[in-house]
Amino acid sequence: MLIATFNVNSVRTRLPILIRWLQEQSPDLLFMQETKTQDKDFPVFAFSELGYKSFYHGEKSYNGVAVLVKEGINDTVITYGFSDGTFPTRVLTLRHKDLTVLNTYVPQGQEVGSPAYDEKKEFFACVRTIIEREKSGLFLWLGDMNVAPEPIDVTHPETKKNHVCFCDEIRNIFADTRAGLADVFRKFNTKDGIYTFYDYRVKDAVTRGIGWRIDHMLASERLAELTVSCSPDIKPRTWEKPSDHVPVIAEFRL
Repeated sequence: MLIATFNVNSVRTRLPILIRWLQEQSPDLLFMQETKTQDKDFPVFAFSELGYKSFYHGEKSYNGVAVLVKEGINDTVITYGFSDGTFPTRVLTLRHKDLTVLNTYVPQGQEVGSPAYDEKKEFFACVRTIIEREKSGLFLWLGDMNVAPEPIDVTHPETKKNHVCFCDEIRNIFADTRAGLADVFRKFNTKDGIYTFYDYRVKDAVTRGIGWRIDHMLASERLAELTVSCSPDIKPRTWEKPSDHVPVIAEFRL
């Protein structure tokens, strides 16, 4: 099974890129974040023509999560938000047979000490509860986590020690949150300079290799053992009107 994650930064704006990429890669499941689209405007028909069922929950201009499920994959159960009903446009959970996938768009946090930063920490606490419950099974946590966990995961880490996506506190919280899960991205990509986010505001960020690894695939021990490959696909970041993120795709023997 091929499973991908992609912060699309507006599913409607990125539709030509998504169609092209889906035709090239043909994942079984594509989890998206930051769809920035009200449910009534989600491009269901375009994905249906490519052989995908769409599940989504979003809002205008902000947030939004979705998953595209290839036709033929049945018996999926989709829920949105945490169990208490919070973050419905930032959290999507898919269950298919013995597999559970948690798709999250973690709050960025704005700046350390702000209410948005506190919200980010609360978000991770909710995720930790889910991991504790699910980590003994076939479980995958993926999405835009808005954390670069190690110095290798960001260009010039020495300049970002107070950044909400790299400060010591948030990196420690992220490490505690994901305890018991394997970083399957790093299992197959051990070198530095491999990123998933290239800021629009940085001129020629892709060609200069200036980026962050903030999009992750974290698997339970049982699922990690079934991982065949995991890698970012930088090509869509070079196409016309790209997202500032790149898709990450992994293959599992399921």
